[in-house]
Amino acid sequence: MKKDIEIAQEARIRLISEIAAELGIPEDELELYGKYKAKIPLHFIDEEKAAKAKLVLVTAITPTPSGEGKTTTSIGLAQALNRIGRKTTVVLREPSLGPVFGIKGGAAGGGYSQVIPMEDINLHFTGDISAVEKAHNLLAALIDNNIQLKSGEGNLGIDPRTIEWKRVMDMNERSLRDIVIGLGGTTEGVPRQSGFDITAASEVMATLCMAKNRDDLKERLGNIFIGYTYSDKPVFARDLKAQGAMATLLKDAIKPNLVQTLEGTPAIIHGGPFANIAQGTNSIIATKTGLSLSDYVVTEAGFASELGAEKFFDIKSRVGNIRTSAVVLVATVRALKYHGGVKLSSLHLEDNAALSRGFANLDKHIENMRHFGFNPVVAINRFEADSPEELSMIKEHCREMGIRAAINDAWAKGGEGALELAENVIRSTAGTENSFSYLYELDWPFEKKIETICTKMYGAHHVEYTVKAKNQLGKINQLGFGSLAVCIAKTQKSLSDDQNVRGRPEGFTIRIREIEISSGAGFIVPIAGTIMRMPGLPNSPSAEKIDIDSDGKISGLF
Repeated sequence: MKKDIEIAQEARIRLISEIAAELGIPEDELELYGKYKAKIPLHFIDEEKAAKAKLVLVTAITPTPSGEGKTTTSIGLAQALNRIGRKTTVVLREPSLGPVFGIKGGAAGGGYSQVIPMEDINLHFTGDISAVEKAHNLLAALIDNNIQLKSGEGNLGIDPRTIEWKRVMDMNERSLRDIVIGLGGTTEGVPRQSGFDITAASEVMATLCMAKNRDDLKERLGNIFIGYTYSDKPVFARDLKAQGAMATLLKDAIKPNLVQTLEGTPAIIHGGPFANIAQGTNSIIATKTGLSLSDYVVTEAGFASELGAEKFFDIKSRVGNIRTSAVVLVATVRALKYHGGVKLSSLHLEDNAALSRGFANLDKHIENMRHFGFNPVVAINRFEADSPEELSMIKEHCREMGIRAAINDAWAKGGEGALELAENVIRSTAGTENSFSYLYELDWPFEKKIETICTKMYGAHHVEYTVKAKNQLGKINQLGFGSLAVCIAKTQKSLSDDQNVRGRPEGFTIRIREIEISSGAGFIVPIAGTIMRMPGLPNSPSAEKIDIDSDGKISGLF
């Protein structure tokens, strides 16, 4: 069987100017990055056209360590919609180098449902993530420079003990999680404890993806909270006059990137915040651009419905005034068996009893989407080891739940393998315009917003706060940020905050240990359980399998 990279390298890739022409973008309007990548100017956003297009959100059941193919499904669905005459664009996030070289590998789809050139997309692409990294670290440098000032008009009197702003890099590097900076004497800075996060976890990344235009981006960057002065006065990035230079570094990164799928379907890829920490979806600008240029847009939200999809609706859709027409919920035979108690090494074996037990997890994610007013279409992403009986069991269960379901074979067959799914999605887009509702209102107290998410999305019975978290909520309210949205950070491996709990847990307590503020992005981040903002490499990193030959042909990137 051919590997993803072999399929991508054998594909007939079209000039990006041809793809742009199909969207109505003249070649002289493109900002070309070689022959096959380009940036789209911001003026192609047309709010009137965007409001008329249909947006399809792809989410999933609780993922397993082996991955369930949400991106592959999104790409395959977009290709299928184009095959049946619906002008469609797929809009995705940019992959982070950390997962690419770590445990997950690339994030450009798979098989015959990939975005290309996949090597570029999975590596440096057009430099957006690098620009985010530089903008973030510029602010860090300005903070430490201000602390170094002993006196003078520019000295803000920042208390280094209150600074939460770390530095970032786009790589898994556990040894940089906690470090001491400023060593070397009085001319080298003020010694203090700090660290590095991965760039995808940067508030600058989240802020870029929430911005509507350049002016909005600059204002949001200025709103980033830094810490307090010795006199307990809050300090923001605008107090350091940082927002102008940061926005300048992001002058190109704010523009969405145009590439294509293996079948020539337009693909817009932009932004890359993680869903277990931030909002987990591409930028508002990218989604609006796709909606302005197409009749249908297929997009995805990271991880499962209680994380990416909830944040897509309650945070991104609210700020961007984005209306979703249909939701696709990706499920797999092996994931359901995993949630039914089967070991990872045995998922290829038929086990109808375990599959049936795993339906509880699927049911919870269906319920989650119904909280927002959607009956999702279940896409059963097919793998080679799936038996006909197992696939039939899932379809029958969905029928009993009153849910449309379709076998998705887009990995093996591209758009042709997702035609049944596409037909179901088209039928599902009718009648959803007036049924949507947010999970919470922004003027609710934070505790009520958090409890609503935890009980309705996760199935928790109760929410507990540490003293530290309670005090932090009080300070956030004192800063005047009580109406911010809530973006809970928790494990993606379970509906609960315990990564080892599978299926559909009930009667559990969510424990909020601390609260971070992302005032630039426009939300607070309650942290449930242990979340790593700087991942480490696994025992056998994907980097060990990646190579390039004398002709420049890459292998091992998937």
